[in-house]
Amino acid sequence: MAMADTQDTKKLVEFPGSRTGLFIRGPAGKLECVCDVPDAAEERPATIVICHPHPLHGGTMHNKVVTIMERSMRELGLRTVRFNFRGAGESEGEHDEGYGETDDLFAVTEWVRQSRPGDDLWLGGFSFGSFIALRAAQNLKLGQVITIAPPVDRFEFSELQHPGCPWLVIQGDEDDIVVLEDVACWIEKLAPQPEFLVMQQAGHFFHRRLMDLRGLLKNGVRPNLPEKIFQKTV
Repeated sequence: MAMADTQDTKKLVEFPGSRTGLFIRGPAGKLECVCDVPDAAEERPATIVICHPHPLHGGTMHNKVVTIMERSMRELGLRTVRFNFRGAGESEGEHDEGYGETDDLFAVTEWVRQSRPGDDLWLGGFSFGSFIALRAAQNLKLGQVITIAPPVDRFEFSELQHPGCPWLVIQGDEDDIVVLEDVACWIEKLAPQPEFLVMQQAGHFFHRRLMDLRGLLKNGVRPNLPEKIFQKTV
């Protein structure tokens, strides 16, 4: 997969037409990204940016939960963007306890807005990435937010509000890192509450349950999808 170097995001306004790795300028240096596109017959005017789990614990954009979320959304007709936070993979900079990582996400969403100005913007995140996605969602107009296994006991989720758009939370009932009861208690205090789906017999990384997670994701957001592009042009 070729990597396009676009340190100045204004030099690459057009979203790639096929799966492409590229670099964009972030606040701490270049950010490594992978973009992908749906089949033309499924294409919808929406792009999702997906955030990976904690980089200090091995999290990158190649995490299996991140990639199954990417696949699920692409199969539904969305363009997708995965990226490595600062200090992960080929992204420059150092880990910043979630603050700088939120700025990284803003840099990626700004590029998406420039390259796909007519698309709905969606955000997704797994574990640590769910905190960053929800944190950024406080200041973005979004079509959908997806948070998988949000570590509510490790980060300040209590300070975050409902993002004001459809919001899906998925949690495994056998997660040994993020406790189901903690997530349920956090959701109870939210108004309005997000759609909350619990996957039975699923751990934190959804081992042996990734295909089930794929179906849960697709069914969970399907009602909120914009119309297929080809339907608007015939």
